[in-house]
Amino acid sequence: MVRSMTAFARQQLAADWGTLTWELKSVNQRFLEPNFRMPETFRHLEFELRNGLRKQLSRGKLECSLRIEYNNTDATAMKLDQNLAQQLLTIHQELQVLSQENQSPNLMQLMRWPNILQQEEADTDSMEKDVKSLFQMAIEQLIQVREREGQDLANMIEERLVGIETEVAKVTELMPQIIQWQKEKLQNRFAEAQIELDSERVEQEMVMLAQKLDVAEELDRLTTHIKECKRLLKKGGAIGRRLDFLMQEFNREANTLGSKSINTDITTSAVELKVLIEQMREQVQNME
Repeated sequence: MVRSMTAFARQQLAADWGTLTWELKSVNQRFLEPNFRMPETFRHLEFELRNGLRKQLSRGKLECSLRIEYNNTDATAMKLDQNLAQQLLTIHQELQVLSQENQSPNLMQLMRWPNILQQEEADTDSMEKDVKSLFQMAIEQLIQVREREGQDLANMIEERLVGIETEVAKVTELMPQIIQWQKEKLQNRFAEAQIELDSERVEQEMVMLAQKLDVAEELDRLTTHIKECKRLLKKGGAIGRRLDFLMQEFNREANTLGSKSINTDITTSAVELKVLIEQMREQVQNME
């Protein structure tokens, strides 16, 4: 199934000790770029969580936020990191020696030092399991949202492909008439100028003109690109980059078609093709 890269997921778990909440926000990005915001207590899980993401997602910039709310004072009991506190006090003594000043340490400032006070959980192992299982649930929800939005994007692209098919069919039908019109126009000009030309030379000129105006190759390639787009949309998965490349190919053929145009109808079709292709390209930018 086709996936969008824009999505949001939120999963919450209530336990005896408190509440866990994971929020995942995903936006467009060429590669997979996850960023984690979580309490230091569970920071060591980040590597494992990143690997879990990479196995299930291929593109997108993700903001992964973990929030923890404790229920009671037992769960939020504070403990002092004695090793860190001792290091800070030792450094304070060294600074007194270097500065040759006697100054008692400011204990309130020491308490504000990052991570010197830590929350003491009763069952960290159980909490870690909850953090990981809830994260997986959030990923699954994110994927579901991506797939729903991806299907909407696929439907919009298919509508534009139908429009491109219509323009290709229109140009294909008009080309024989346009070539015949141009041929008669040249012959009339020769007649008006009363120029006598060798019939073989005239035929050669007409062949060269037909070759210059021939857009059959461009129309064939447009048809091929349409079929490939439909095949990729049906296949699903991480197809965004492949579709982005096809949009460039679509643009190239539409530009060539416009440059060969000598008729307002063909010019109009070429402009309409470029509009439809640009609309598809904008949607493809959101696909995984």
